[in-house]
Amino acid sequence: MKFKILLLVLVASNLSLIAQEFKTPVDYLTYLNKEQVTISRSTWRYTSAMAHSKSARRIDATRKQLVKSIEAASKKIGALKDGYKGDVEYKNQVLQYFDVCKNNLNEEYDKIINMQEVAEQSYDAMEAYLLSRDLINEKLDSENQKVENAFRAFATKYNITLNEGNTDLGNKIKLSNEVFDYHTVLYLTFFKLNFTDSNLDQAIQKKDLAAIQQNANTLVQYADEGLEKIKTIPPYQGDATLLNATKKTLEYYKKQAQQYVPKLVDFFMFSDKFENAKKTMDAKSQKDRTKEEVDNYNSMVKQVNKEIDNYNKNNNANFQEKSAIVGTLEATADNFISGHVPVD
Repeated sequence: MKFKILLLVLVASNLSLIAQEFKTPVDYLTYLNKEQVTISRSTWRYTSAMAHSKSARRIDATRKQLVKSIEAASKKIGALKDGYKGDVEYKNQVLQYFDVCKNNLNEEYDKIINMQEVAEQSYDAMEAYLLSRDLINEKLDSENQKVENAFRAFATKYNITLNEGNTDLGNKIKLSNEVFDYHTVLYLTFFKLNFTDSNLDQAIQKKDLAAIQQNANTLVQYADEGLEKIKTIPPYQGDATLLNATKKTLEYYKKQAQQYVPKLVDFFMFSDKFENAKKTMDAKSQKDRTKEEVDNYNSMVKQVNKEIDNYNKNNNANFQEKSAIVGTLEATADNFISGHVPVD
């Protein structure tokens, strides 16, 4: 999973003055904006590393560099004790936002990483992980909105006319967040079946027929729900690769439940029948065994060898198909993210 940072940079450049006497407040805004742009650049390097690098060391290094950038910017802005002629409201709001970002990158980051480690253990844990991640991002959005409101209030107070525009960095970060959000929706749909499939595998290992059937039925249910949901999701900017790969994976899980599992259940039931027959034969002496019992048992011995061969073939074929389809989905997801998140 990709951990994202939402940092929407407010542009305080391209300012025009109504009157010459407002030069000082413009300089003040420009100074604060310069520090925010520095943070924006560091944030983008972090976002880009997450999208284009598989190196945990590199990603963590860019995270730590972002923290240092925030600390340096906070120190510079915090040194402006009086703000602009005693007006410190905008400055304090920027500092508060930086504090939230720093806390997110340190304490909240550790919490998220810990949650991510256990998220694979259940669908509820995965949902909780994604919800916590989204709540952190919503908090960042809220704090960023406060900064924007304070910025506009300062400009209004000092009669500064704003000529606003989107920055290249701001557009890149916004785009990367859209890509991660799109990926998350499809990933969660896949994970729901993938986790159920894991439960199915455990039931198969235990030869628990009731659990096998239950998980197979759940796979069909989740596959149908996922396939219906996918119908409402359009390709991302004309790119349907991730959508199609997810669809094929859901179709595979449904096929596995409806075609592979019944053969597996039949094999286990025959194996139980054979084991019971063997126990019955072993419990009797040769003189007590009837010809009919011996013939039936010998026939079952021949059949069980054939069934074992078919089981191994079906099991291997299913494993190969699953590995190929899930592997394709994972590769497609990586290519989707790296392909749509701009390169730094």
